[in-house]
Amino acid sequence: MIKTVAIQGVKGSFHHIVSQQFFDNDVKAMECLTFDGVVDALINGDCDAAIMALENSIAGSIIPNYALIDNRNLHIVGEHYLDIQHNFMALKNQSIADIKEVYSHPMALLQCKEFFKQHPHIKLIEDKDTAEVAQRISTHKLKGVGAIASVMAADIFELDILAHSIQTIKHNETRFAIVKRTNSEIVEAETNKASLKFEANHKRGSLAAILNVMSDCKLNLTKIQSLPIIETPWKYAFFVDVTFEDFSDFKKAKSLTEIMADNFKVLGEYKNAKL
Repeated sequence: MIKTVAIQGVKGSFHHIVSQQFFDNDVKAMECLTFDGVVDALINGDCDAAIMALENSIAGSIIPNYALIDNRNLHIVGEHYLDIQHNFMALKNQSIADIKEVYSHPMALLQCKEFFKQHPHIKLIEDKDTAEVAQRISTHKLKGVGAIASVMAADIFELDILAHSIQTIKHNETRFAIVKRTNSEIVEAETNKASLKFEANHKRGSLAAILNVMSDCKLNLTKIQSLPIIETPWKYAFFVDVTFEDFSDFKKAKSLTEIMADNFKVLGEYKNAKL
């Protein structure tokens, strides 16, 4: 039973919201300011599971988190999609004209850049976490400083929302992975998605051949992400997500892919949150 889960950020962060929505039981959120800290907490046994953002529908994949999951041999046991609504907030009794600086996570700044083009007097500064900035503004009573964070963060830290939903693309989702130290018991009847990692032979058509095997085994490719192999310049590992209707089809494809690909690894077998 999962009682404690590590999150990147503080209460009111999007990872905190995922922890409340994904788990049925009332889990305790362990706050970590970095994803390295999240993984260390999990590896050290300080928590039962961890939540890690993997990709955003506007900004794309969060490549370092793929590497963290792979390098630390973590296992994906679930996923959660969260509608991300970025809100511009500050201490009470201020207007947008009063704000001179906004601190936020680089991903949030990227997703909201069109809004701030309308307010060129505001300086954008990268920071570690969205909700942590809101907490800092509240704790130190920082006037003239704004944050980009969730409505929950504004409520927790008693800030005024100066503008709602300021992200450039209004339908903005982030996919989060739920990870554990070891593979849980797989319930095949409930499992219809898997995350894989492999390296293809550096020969013409080798990647296509592997993908064709997956297609022939009735797997639906929903994601493919390349990541450089640090020790070998200009060679890449591939992170692939596939969905399937029958677990036996996945087992067949897994056996064939393991033969064809180098350094093949199953990063997770879990229930597809989008079905």
